Amino acid sequence: MALIPLEIMKSRIFSIGMSLVTSFLLARTASAQLSTPPASKDELEAVYTTAIEGRTTAILKPLNLTDSVKSNELHDILIAQYRALRARDEAIDSKLQAQGQEINYSNRMDQLASTTKSLHDQFIAKLNQDLTPAQVDQVKDLMTYNKVKFTYDGYCSIVPELTDTDKAKIMELLKDAREEAMDGGSAREKSSIFQKYKDQINVYLDAHGHNVAKATSDWQAAHTSASATTPAAQ
Repeated sequence: MALIPLEIMKSRIFSIGMSLVTSFLLARTASAQLSTPPASKDELEAVYTTAIEGRTTAILKPLNLTDSVKSNELHDILIAQYRALRARDEAIDSKLQAQGQEINYSNRMDQLASTTKSLHDQFIAKLNQDLTPAQVDQVKDLMTYNKVKFTYDGYCSIVPELTDTDKAKIMELLKDAREEAMDGGSAREKSSIFQKYKDQINVYLDAHGHNVAKATSDWQAAHTSASATTPAAQ
């Protein structure tokens, strides 16, 4: 085997070393460019403001209020309510953290009930000053992602032979769920609140001659079978 002159070997080692250093520096530079510093308080506030403005616009648009003064008033009422709910959530969550408890609906539930009633009642009173009862209901539905209609339609579709009395009870409990879920601190919490009332509906229906679990299983099986036999679109 031919020997490599010492100077050539040194040169090659130097080149390899420089390549490794360059690769390391490039990797660190790329990493620094990809990482983002923590958002500042002002930046987080700007993100939150944009979010609640979006929610408020999504509520105002379907109402189609022609009175600009009334529309602007409702805008401010909704924004103030969202901010008040956030302040309430921060206080509850801080207390739970201090107690070493996990922040979830189960742990927040009791404090939500005790701290929200006056906030809720004041909000509804303000809505009633500017809106018709039907419009107030629409605001409530929009604040809870139309879960009342979606869930009611689901029960009517899944559980056979519901009586008018059954349907009235389902709607009553879902509206109670909506009233509470309006004050939920997040979409997940609103869903948890609705689930609590759906459990009550299921108990009621089972006690009045229905089998919700079986009806749900039969409905799912029927729709799975229908999906399997539906020809694929060409």
